[in-house]
Amino acid sequence: MGVSSPVRGLGLQSSDHDLFARYLEDGDLDARRQLVERFLPFARKLALRYSYTDEPIDDLAQVAAVGLLGAIDRFQPDRGAKFTSFAAPTILGELKRHFRDNGWALHVPRDLQERALALSRTSERLSNDLSRSPTMPELAEAMGCTVEQALEASEVAHSYAPASLDAPASREEEESTTLVELIGSTDDGFALAESREMIAGTWRSLSELEREVVRLRFVDGLTQREIGQRIGYSQMHVSRLLRRSLGQLLAAPNTEV
Repeated sequence: MGVSSPVRGLGLQSSDHDLFARYLEDGDLDARRQLVERFLPFARKLALRYSYTDEPIDDLAQVAAVGLLGAIDRFQPDRGAKFTSFAAPTILGELKRHFRDNGWALHVPRDLQERALALSRTSERLSNDLSRSPTMPELAEAMGCTVEQALEASEVAHSYAPASLDAPASREEEESTTLVELIGSTDDGFALAESREMIAGTWRSLSELEREVVRLRFVDGLTQREIGQRIGYSQMHVSRLLRRSLGQLLAAPNTEV
């Protein structure tokens, strides 16, 4: 059996054109299945463009297959377009939508997402060409953007896949501390709030003079001699007032020194 010749003006093999005619005109689902099998390698090849990402290639191939089905359903052979030329933007659009909707940990504008992906591809290509990691000006020149835009793309790329809090803080140590142990800490403010609530009732039970003496000592930072001069009492009397007032405050339930 000879190789099928292209249908003139359609950019399709005659067998492909027959399959499209059977499906689009007659609703032949078997013809649609054969078209999918025929062009599935093409869709997978487009998915492989994103093999540098952390997305499983099988998942990307499935997304590309969805785009292929959409292209087959919308293709109009009589317009003379080559099917692969028609299908490529549809399949790539489906892949980009997948990354935009499912891949990023944070909301990132679409143009910035695409620039981040382009930066990754460009970096990989230049690394192979230069046998070293490219500099940011080299990346910016290759991408046709400013250094600031390349830096922005590099920063936003970290939003794609956040590090797990259970990941080791250091890759060089076998038993490294996890990230969650480094970024978290006990908030002493809760205990302080509880203590203040407990003390508040006792504070209101102090006389006006006692509250004034405590305020002058611990808020204004006056010495006992200065407090005595301020309120007209001896230093010894001020000392007794402070000792009695603090004793009552420290005796408040659940209050820790």
